[in-house]
Amino acid sequence: MNSQTEENYLKALFKLASQENEISLSELSKKLSVSTPTANSMIKRLHEKEFVIYEKYKPIKLTQKGKTTAALIVRKHRLTEMFLVEKMGFGWEKVHAIAEQIEHIKSPIFFDKMDELLGYPNIDPHGSPIPNKEGLIENKVNSELKLSDCNQGDRVKLVAVSESSLEFLQFLNSRKISLGLELEILEIEKYDGTMKVLFLENNNEEVLSKIVCEKLCVSQ
Repeated sequence: MNSQTEENYLKALFKLASQENEISLSELSKKLSVSTPTANSMIKRLHEKEFVIYEKYKPIKLTQKGKTTAALIVRKHRLTEMFLVEKMGFGWEKVHAIAEQIEHIKSPIFFDKMDELLGYPNIDPHGSPIPNKEGLIENKVNSELKLSDCNQGDRVKLVAVSESSLEFLQFLNSRKISLGLELEILEIEKYDGTMKVLFLENNNEEVLSKIVCEKLCVSQ
């Protein structure tokens, strides 16, 4: 049985893995807010358990065992977030911290029942894909396009957010920005990338900083 700390590391590795399945030790330590030596010590332990491939001075790689284990932890987290929103009425800004605790429950049937009650969703409340029971993502969500990458005149739909911190989601709530929102880019400030956008549902205009636009994933 893996410890909660090991599970947190696996989940972080899963989220940081590039298309080449490579993660740097510095990225990992920054993600988890720990020192590089601390992260290095845990990676050695995960290597011994065959969750990762690790060689000194080379990027970390998840093994297939590591990928599957990590994906199933992510599945439990995202299913819990969806359940809290859909069945318990929590706001999307309040569910992350609760899911961080519940994801470590070891009973698969608990989460299978949660999945059934939700109608087998493929995304969580923040638009991130939910892996299936085999740890695979069946319906990948195209969340690679950031609002900050778009051009003036583009009409786009918000499909996901890349950050689920309380502060960021409260900011979006205060401006009535949620998944499914359609908007048009009216202006882009050349100096700092600030955008003036029009919400098509209510014709309201809003000015969004580049920092915010980089965290909003859209489809065209």
